Amino acid sequence: MSTKKETHVFQTEVKQLLKLMIHALYSNKEIFLRELISNASDAMDKLRFESVSNDALSEGESELAIQLEFDEQAKTITLRDNGIGMTRDEVIENIGTIANSGTKKFLEKLSGDQAKDSHLIGQFGVGFYSAFIVADKVTLHTRKAGAQVEEGVQWESNGEGEFTLENLAKPTKGTEITLHLKEGMDEFLNEYRLKNIITTYSDHINFPIKMLKLLKEDSEQETESGVEWEQINKATAIWTQPKSELSDEDYASFYQTLSHDFDKPLAVMHNKVEGTLEYTSLLFLPKKAPFDLYDRDRRYGLKLYVKRVFIMDDAEHLMPAYLRFVRGVIDSNDLPLNVSREILQSNQVVDKIRSGSVKRVLDQLAKLAKDEDPTEYSEFWDAFGQVLKEGMVEDHANREKLAKLLRFSSTYDSDKAQRVSLEDYVTRMPETQEAIYYIVADNHSAALGSPHLEVFRKKGIEVLLLSDRIDEWLVAHLTDFNGKPLKSITQGDIKELVEEGEQSLSEDEIKARSDLTDKVKKALAELVSDVKMTVRLTDSPACVVSEEGGISSHMARLMEQMGQALPKPKPILELNPNHVLVKRLEAIEDSEQVKEWAMFLFEQAQLAEGDHLASPSEFIKRVNSLLSAGA
Repeated sequence: MSTKKETHVFQTEVKQLLKLMIHALYSNKEIFLRELISNASDAMDKLRFESVSNDALSEGESELAIQLEFDEQAKTITLRDNGIGMTRDEVIENIGTIANSGTKKFLEKLSGDQAKDSHLIGQFGVGFYSAFIVADKVTLHTRKAGAQVEEGVQWESNGEGEFTLENLAKPTKGTEITLHLKEGMDEFLNEYRLKNIITTYSDHINFPIKMLKLLKEDSEQETESGVEWEQINKATAIWTQPKSELSDEDYASFYQTLSHDFDKPLAVMHNKVEGTLEYTSLLFLPKKAPFDLYDRDRRYGLKLYVKRVFIMDDAEHLMPAYLRFVRGVIDSNDLPLNVSREILQSNQVVDKIRSGSVKRVLDQLAKLAKDEDPTEYSEFWDAFGQVLKEGMVEDHANREKLAKLLRFSSTYDSDKAQRVSLEDYVTRMPETQEAIYYIVADNHSAALGSPHLEVFRKKGIEVLLLSDRIDEWLVAHLTDFNGKPLKSITQGDIKELVEEGEQSLSEDEIKARSDLTDKVKKALAELVSDVKMTVRLTDSPACVVSEEGGISSHMARLMEQMGQALPKPKPILELNPNHVLVKRLEAIEDSEQVKEWAMFLFEQAQLAEGDHLASPSEFIKRVNSLLSAGA
C-alpha cells in the first residue's frame, strides 16, 4: 500500500467539463449540497446492504447519519457520513461521476449557451465535483468500512488541474468532505440558508441529516461539548408515505435528486401493491431526453430496494429497454436481501413487478395522449418517440397498447411537426379503402417528395410518412391496426388505385404497352426483375417498386450501413404510359437508344427512391447526351 503523498493530473476532458459546469451552473449553485448529500446517502445505503451479510462492517455504530457543519471564521462547510467509505483505488476511480466514457460525447453536445448547457449537465450528473461551484479547494478524507484506521485516504484539489492523494489515518469509517468557500459565497455560511436547501432538495433522504447547532449561553439545554446535533430532514423514504400526504413539490424534489435533472417530471406514478405480491413503485417520466439515450453502453433501469434496504442502481430487469427513460424506485417485500442481477434475470417476482410497472407507464402515456391539450404528449413524443417504437419489436404482449401511442407524419398535414395517430388515420379512411398506407424513406423530405405519392394525392388518400431508422422494423412487426393491414406504397400491386379507364383498354393499346415493357425489360435484363405499366404515377415518368413482402430498397440500405449487407433484390420498374418521356421511348426502335433511355428512366427512378447509383458519372454523361440530342 502506497503511503506517500502523490499528485495526479485531471484528464483534459474532465478539466474542460469542470470549467463549463462551474460557469453554466452558477445560477443553480445551491445544488452542490443536494449532490453531496445524495452521494452520502448512497454510501450509507451500500453499507446497510453489505452489513446484511457482514455485520462487522458497521464497526459498532447503530445509527447511520449525515452530519453538516459550517465555520464562519474559516469559511468552510464540512459534510460527513458514516457509510461504506472508499479505498485509495476507489477514490481515484469513483470520486466523481464525470470522468467516464461518455464525457467526450457529452462535451460535443454543449453549445456554449449556459441556460441550455445547465440542463444537459444536470442530465449528465454533476455529483461530487459540484462542490467546485462554491469552493476553491475541496478536501476529502475517507476510510473503507472494515479497513484499518491507518488505511484512511485524503484527497485534495482546487479543481483546476491537479489533485493530491495521501494515506491519512481516520478513526471512523465513511467520508468527510470539507469545502473551502470562494469569495462571495458567504451566503452558505448561514444556518437558515443551509436548512432551507436541505428541506427543499433532500427532505426525503432516508437517513437523518443533522446540523451542528451552537447552543446559546442562556439555553437550558446542556451537553458535555456545549453543542448538539439537530435533525433537519424527515428522513422518511418518500415512496413509503401515503400519496395524500405528498405534494407535487415533494415528488419533484425527489425526482430531481434521483435523476440530477433540473426540470420537474412530466408525470408521476406512485403505487402500492398488496396481496400475493407486495411492493411499492414510484416512477417518473422525464420531460427531456438525456444526451446518451441511444448509447448502447448506457446503464438504465430503476433503483431497487428490498424492505427499505437499498440493493442496486440501474436494475434493468425491472423495466424493458424501450422504456429506459423511466426513472424511479421499486421497493419489494418479496425478494431476498441477497438478490443479484443474475437472480433478477429469472425471477417470477421480478417478472410480475416488471409487468405491472410497464402497464402503469403505458397507461400513463395513454392518458397523456388522450388529453384535450396534446402539447405534453407531443413534446414527449419528440423526445422519446423513437425509443418507444422499439417496443413494437421487443414487447409483443403490449403491441396493441403501443400501437395506439405511436405518432406519424402524414400527407394529411405535411408539416413534420404535426403528427397523427393510427386511430386518427382509420377514422378518416373512406369506406372503400382497404389498407393503411405508408412510405418509408431516408428522411421526411424524401418521403414527402416521393413520386409514389402522386396518385394518392390525386385520389385524396392519406399516406403515413415514415423516416426514422427504426421504422422499417416497426412496420415489419406492426402488420395491422384495428383490422386494417398496413401496406407500403412502394411494394407490390395496389389494385384499388387502378382507374376505370385502365380496365377498358383496346387490344391495340394493350399490345403497344406490352411491346414497350418487353423491350425495356430486355434492355435492363441485368438490373430489374420486371417492367410494368404503372397506376401509381401522374407526373413522374417511372418509379421502382419492391416485390410484395420482399426486402425494400430502404431496408437494404439500412442493413448495408450497419455492416450487414444483404443480397440486393432486383426491383420492378414501373412506367407511366401517359408521360411524354415514356411515349418518346415507345417510338424508338434502335436498341442502343432504347437502352440509353431505359437506363436514364431507371436511374432517375432509383434516385427518387433514395438509392445510390452504381456509377453517378455515367448517369451524368447519359443525361448530357440525351439533352444534347434533344437540343
